[in-house]
Amino acid sequence: MTLRRATITSIGRFLPERVLSNHDLETLVDTTDQWILDRTGIRERRIADKGTGTSELAAAAAQEALDRRGISADDIDLIIVGTVTPDMMFPSTACLVQDKLKASRAWGFDLSAACCGFVYSLTVGSQFIASGAHERVLVIGADVMSSIIDYKDRATCVIFGDGAGAVLLEATADGEDAGIIDYQHKIEGHGGQYLYMPGGGSQHPASEETVDQKMHYVHQDGRKVFKYAVRRTYETTTSLLAKNGLTPEDVSLLIAHQANVRILDATRERLNLPEEKVVKNIHKLGNTTAGTIPLALYDAVEDGRLDKGDLILFSSVGAGFTAGAALFRWGGLRNGRA
Repeated sequence: MTLRRATITSIGRFLPERVLSNHDLETLVDTTDQWILDRTGIRERRIADKGTGTSELAAAAAQEALDRRGISADDIDLIIVGTVTPDMMFPSTACLVQDKLKASRAWGFDLSAACCGFVYSLTVGSQFIASGAHERVLVIGADVMSSIIDYKDRATCVIFGDGAGAVLLEATADGEDAGIIDYQHKIEGHGGQYLYMPGGGSQHPASEETVDQKMHYVHQDGRKVFKYAVRRTYETTTSLLAKNGLTPEDVSLLIAHQANVRILDATRERLNLPEEKVVKNIHKLGNTTAGTIPLALYDAVEDGRLDKGDLILFSSVGAGFTAGAALFRWGGLRNGRA
């Protein structure tokens, strides 16, 4: 098999219609619009209707990516869904998405890496293109975080929203300088105690006790997560750039996980990047976990912030602890089946 470089040829997204503003949250929990804005940079977030599964958002985002590319679901070889809010323990969300899309030739699986779900899925999916095993891979980052949030917990309910983003991976054309260049990922399991959902797994299966103790909601130590995110984001991105003989000055656009605007600002300052080189949409979408990076990429494309040849630096930190970064040379989207 000949190694090839995988590039993004199409994108899609899906956002629930319902908007939950900071003012709405003031009626649910002891908080204020200004308190949330000062600490997170979030003004509003999208919330799915109760009972809506992640597969519904993921399939809708994927379908837009297929439509923009001008291909059918039968052209897809593999579906990877990055999520921590699967519709159910099994089957996988990827199975449900495959059925919704009627992607008869595709196989697939879920990848659980919390807020790093998309970046990890992107690099995994690229390997199937690089090896020549597959021609088209759908990579989706999707989460319905509202389904696991306690809206009486001010530490978490102000942060998260729901959404999905999808990209289509294909091989670069001969001689084309585009696609994924390199990546660097890391996990540090000792940090799992600072951001987790304890209930529902094999250690604490669902019971009256786990429900009463609110074990099926997200639990977070915000200070620990913030400190780790700022440090590890800088270390991972600079290490990856150095490994490839690059500096932050070579980066055209930083598309980082949208967890907190203060983390984004701290990263920008430490990398010495100007504001125009950093994508921010957290103010209108909140933290959609695995959805943040593909949704930010979607906005960057729609806003005309990417040109062919631009160097994108993807970066994320999440529960686990997980951390990841990927270098990507933008080749532009493709229309039609060529």
